[in-house]
Amino acid sequence: MRFSRVALAASLQLPAALARGDEQRPLGPSLGAGGPFAAGAGGKKPNIVFVLTDDQDLHMQSLDYLPLIKKHLIDQGTLYKRHYCTTAICCPARVSLWTGKLAHNTNVTDVNPPYGGYPKFVSQGLNSAYLPLWLQEAGYDTYYTGKLFNAHTVENYNAPFPAGWNGSDFLLDPYTYMYLNASFQRNREAPVSYEGQHSVDVLAQKALGFLDEAARGDRPFFLGIAPVAPHSNVQASLLTNHTFDNPDDINKIVGAFTPPIPAERHKHLFADARVPRTPNFNPEAATGANWVRRLRRQSAENVAFNDHFYRQRLRTLQSVDELVAAVVDRLAERGLLDSTYVFYTTDNGYHIGQHRLQPGKECGFEEDINVPLIVRGPGVPRGEVAEVVTAHVDLAPTILSLAGGKSRADFDGEPIPLSREELDRAATGRRHHEHVTVEFWGFAASEGKLFRDDEARLVLNNNYKALRVIGSEYNLYYAVWCNNEHELYDLKTDPYQLDNLLHSTATPPATLLGVPLAKVLARLDALLLVLKSCKGATCVRPWQALHPAGDVQNLRDALSARFDAFYEQQQPKVRFDRCELGYILDAEGPQFEADGLVYRHGLRWSEWV
Repeated sequence: MRFSRVALAASLQLPAALARGDEQRPLGPSLGAGGPFAAGAGGKKPNIVFVLTDDQDLHMQSLDYLPLIKKHLIDQGTLYKRHYCTTAICCPARVSLWTGKLAHNTNVTDVNPPYGGYPKFVSQGLNSAYLPLWLQEAGYDTYYTGKLFNAHTVENYNAPFPAGWNGSDFLLDPYTYMYLNASFQRNREAPVSYEGQHSVDVLAQKALGFLDEAARGDRPFFLGIAPVAPHSNVQASLLTNHTFDNPDDINKIVGAFTPPIPAERHKHLFADARVPRTPNFNPEAATGANWVRRLRRQSAENVAFNDHFYRQRLRTLQSVDELVAAVVDRLAERGLLDSTYVFYTTDNGYHIGQHRLQPGKECGFEEDINVPLIVRGPGVPRGEVAEVVTAHVDLAPTILSLAGGKSRADFDGEPIPLSREELDRAATGRRHHEHVTVEFWGFAASEGKLFRDDEARLVLNNNYKALRVIGSEYNLYYAVWCNNEHELYDLKTDPYQLDNLLHSTATPPATLLGVPLAKVLARLDALLLVLKSCKGATCVRPWQALHPAGDVQNLRDALSARFDAFYEQQQPKVRFDRCELGYILDAEGPQFEADGLVYRHGLRWSEWV
């Protein structure tokens, strides 16, 4: 059926009560300047296919259940095992991915207005400054089908239309997550309901249609394919006709979440599968900080339901597995496979039971931020597992570089090493970052069942700023919450993040990395101070912002004793002034380059005030 105007007072909206530029800079690695498909290198530029799933995990072994993706992508390309999203929730992650900018620079920090969603994307001016437009400028035809952003609805799909697409067929809220009642909106047409058909199967046909259309053209193309699997199913009927104007009504939003629904042909698969029983799965002792530390251990009944939830995710992903195989086969039939890069990733990760958490995301644990990234294409090593640290903000620079486009000064990331030469160079620690910025605002939601009356579906003080630093000698996660609790994990010795070294009940080690723990902590805090408010090149080379002389390139360099006074006595500490549901600058505490808080080693404080 076609929709007429539907009365949706606030489609997937939070209650009202809870209520940068074109300057160019040089490309980093050689992809754009001297890669095989760089401008002027001769021959047609490469095609690019980008598959973006929704809430897919890496740490619960979802890739082990996708044999076609293994055959066509992992075995024929490179798996980047240290790839991270920077904000572990759908819309902010996707906006960062398509703009190359961290959420504190896009100011899209939630899935719905006032702090996020498609309306926020538009109001921030990003509909005229994101990847498809830059690719068109580089000579590409661009196509997209599936989920673009949250709060992109049957009401606002044309206010305005998303810019930059030669062809599009978008999933729309409030039906985006209804696997058997999806609504798509093609080009400038009205939305169409596909009631009774499985969403991913509908999407597969649309993707193949766009692929055929692109192949008939004489220009290189970009095709984005964004299935909602394995996201929870969301019953839109429970959300309509609600205004959600008080905090109690928020539960109606999350209460509409149920396990994902697989296609009929997959519904009996993996009957014995269960969430991997890693050491951090439903642990006997509480872990983490803030509200996570207060979670109670899950009952046997709770665990059994969560295992069912996990199986439904695996079953629903089988349609994605088939979709990827169909796309690769169609590329081969068209003679395009050898000249096409295929990217496969997800917006954010997922947890089920780790740290006693109910199904969901929005945390800074590895399960939520360390996500799959696979790339196959010309010059990409086959069967490789890369250790290089990469992030979602690196993807737009990477794709634009492959397209021979001009880089941008406001990119918060840099092109990902794809060739053998680039990966080898990155492995030596040269010309690629070792850190990831992690940030979050707003609430954390439990998407599964609640088994006790004292459990909350939503936790509102889930603001934190964090970083990951990974080098040959260290593997660290450091976070500061909006209530000013701190977390520090040494993942070299504690890979499941069970021992928060900074919790009030912890007995921290006297030394870390061969120096007193306090020295490491001071460096991490200063690095986080830079990253939580960085812009552009500073986000890629934060140590240079602290050490303009260039004598510090990484954490190990910064640990030199000659910098002790600089880090331990001169630097302000990361803190929040209060918790907020969105990015409110005066709640964020000290900013690296605001109000005189600019600290550079070798310069007197009086020079900066």
